[in-house]
Amino acid sequence: MEEIRNTQMEEIWENAILVGLQTDQKDDVFERMMDELEQLAEACHIYTVAMFTQRTKNPVHATYIGSGKVAEVAQAVQELEATYVIFDQTLSPMQFRNLNQELGVEVMDRTGLILRIFAEQARTREARLQVEHAQLQYIMPRLAGMWTHLGRQAGSSGSMSNRGIGETQLELDRRHIERRMAELEKELKVIARERTTQREKRLKAGIPRVSLVGYTNAGKSTIMNRLLALNENPVEEKKVLEQDKLFATLDTTVRKIQPKGERPILLSDTVGFIDELPTSLVKAFRSTLEEVKYADLLIQVVDYSDSDYRACMRVTEETLREIGAAGIPMICVFNKADLVHHLEFEIPAVRNDNIFISAGNEIGIAELWDLIAQKLREGKQECTFLIPYDKGNVLHHLQETAEVLETDYRAEGTLVKVRCNDEVKNRYDGFLKY
Repeated sequence: MEEIRNTQMEEIWENAILVGLQTDQKDDVFERMMDELEQLAEACHIYTVAMFTQRTKNPVHATYIGSGKVAEVAQAVQELEATYVIFDQTLSPMQFRNLNQELGVEVMDRTGLILRIFAEQARTREARLQVEHAQLQYIMPRLAGMWTHLGRQAGSSGSMSNRGIGETQLELDRRHIERRMAELEKELKVIARERTTQREKRLKAGIPRVSLVGYTNAGKSTIMNRLLALNENPVEEKKVLEQDKLFATLDTTVRKIQPKGERPILLSDTVGFIDELPTSLVKAFRSTLEEVKYADLLIQVVDYSDSDYRACMRVTEETLREIGAAGIPMICVFNKADLVHHLEFEIPAVRNDNIFISAGNEIGIAELWDLIAQKLREGKQECTFLIPYDKGNVLHHLQETAEVLETDYRAEGTLVKVRCNDEVKNRYDGFLKY
């Protein structure tokens, strides 16, 4: 942690105390959750100065943790000069209000922390609007009690004259948030239509679509950059951000990958998944995440060095089901395999639809490309088209979107045998020979 702080001196780091409540989780699962909470805080440039945990069957209704533990945390806040107290689960509005009063510093829960990360990492206009909408959804039920310190003394005139100052401010805040959410929804609908138009153009192009999915910080962006480097003339500006932290990339990017002599693919990368990703964020980013639904192939990237990588895979698969992307053919890329001790095989290694690589060390990228190409060929059919010579654009498109097996130039046109999907076959049905 100290190394991270020293290498980012331009960033302002703040202190926090983490609090976790272990109910029915096994010890190793709970420890992983707390480690992940610390990493989430770190992604916000928040340094963990202390960690408090409590084991109980159920959270306390009013304060999440017991009153004795609240007193312990409050004392630590004073002694360690903490700026925040961060809780491991989503707090109810009542718990949020009571803990703020008891602890005397800003309280955050896991959902609020993730929202803050998204707000800091959002780069495009669409991502910023999506995050703001999710934040407002989160804030709305937590407004109650924020203005109780202003009292309930009635005003002297106006439509709200029978309300206290605190109640008046609460009502104004609610109205402002409702108006802003309505504005954001309108803007996001416009962007969603634009995204749909772009997607339809890509679908008409007939180029195979491949999407990178997986738990946050598994190495998706690194893999995209390594595959981009396979292009005949790689362009440095096409690279995406690589950073060893949670949610370094939020914005969906689509890049064309075409090694020399190979058919191209459109490779997309979107926001990483995490356990219990806030529902408001899933809804806000739905139009972005839906890019995955239109993929011909998914590449699930897994951090193989994570001792609990199977749990991360389950989270990814659950999220894919939630957004309607289950059932799409998938390759599992077990990344960072070089960090696994006592590995029983050399990398790169391919096991059916699984491949073990180290993207950071550029080990297994060529083998991954071969596996992608092989998987995309599955389920396709061989078709022969006769293309008149005055339809050169059709021939060019076939050469771009299908795998050309044979070409024969005849008097009536070019006879081309290809391996293609149903979309291409149906599009050029009028030229189909057999």
